[in-house]
This record gives sequence, structure tokens and C-alpha cells, in this order.
Amino acid sequence: MIRSELIQKIADENPHLYQRDVERIVNTIFEEITEAMAKGNRVELRGFGAFSVKQRDARTGRNPRTGEAVDVEEKHVPFFKTGKLLRDRLNGNA
Repeated sequence: MIRSELIQKIADENPHLYQRDVERIVNTIFEEITEAMAKGNRVELRGFGAFSVKQRDARTGRNPRTGEAVDVEEKHVPFFKTGKLLRDRLNGNA
């Protein structure tokens, strides 16, 4: 599902809300999650999962085309861990 499909689904299920308002709500939620993660905070949505940031240390990598050694800088990457309820639903236990 992409963002526009999510907005449309929420708008269809809530006819009392204008689509532009639903779009603003969805965008605000994603912006808040992004801002929190940019600050290094963890965002937990109970039953769904938790978003966090993991640090990858600097290392020496290889250019796959030439085999030449390449220095890879330290970086921060997003990480998502599923919640128990989501895992159970995916595995048919709920």
C-alpha cells in the first residue's frame, strides 16, 4: 500500500472527513515519526511495531565491479521491529 492508497482508504471509511484533512493527518503522522527518528528517538506504535535508528560503524567495503577497497563512512539507518500483534496476525494466530 502506498501513501495515496492509505489516504483514500481512510477517507472512504470516514465520509465525515474531507480528503484534504485526511491527507494532512497522514502527512503529519509520517512527519512526526521522521522528525523523532532524526533526533535519534524511538517511535513505538503498540501492536504494530517500533521504529528506531541504528548506527552502522565505518568499515572498508569492496567495489563489486573492480574489487577495489572502498572506505564506507559511519551512517545511521532506520530500523523497524514488528509488534507481537502484527507478527501474530501475519502468522495467522489472531
